[in-house]
Amino acid sequence: MTGWDVLDRLVSSFPPIAMVLLLVAALVAVSIFIVGFTRHGINFLKYGIKQVPLGDSLQQQFDNLETRLSNKITALETKFDNRFSQLDDRITALDSRITVIETNHFGHLKGFLSELTGILLDKTIINNAEKARLDHQLSGM
Repeated sequence: MTGWDVLDRLVSSFPPIAMVLLLVAALVAVSIFIVGFTRHGINFLKYGIKQVPLGDSLQQQFDNLETRLSNKITALETKFDNRFSQLDDRITALDSRITVIETNHFGHLKGFLSELTGILLDKTIINNAEKARLDHQLSGM
């Protein structure tokens, strides 16, 4: 007895209306399988008919992620630009303060050294030639 003989006995035992209904159900099942397999491939066998198309949702998620990341990067760039401009302003102010301090410091120091050379000349510790040489040196500062 072969498989065809078993199939023939099975088919002949059903009434004709039941066989028509089984044939229609089999044709519908085969057509659903063909359509599902062509659209989803092996995933159709794994997950069935109710599949969410991952391509669109993943693309949307990546687009949303890209948008959020670009917004955060832009915000960070703006924040860093503001901080760097504040830092540049502080450095410029500090440079001007240092220049003022240097000018005032050396101005006072020059005055003090010229006063000191005058006192040394009065006490006859140095002579006029040495005072002229020291004053010349101070004028170059």
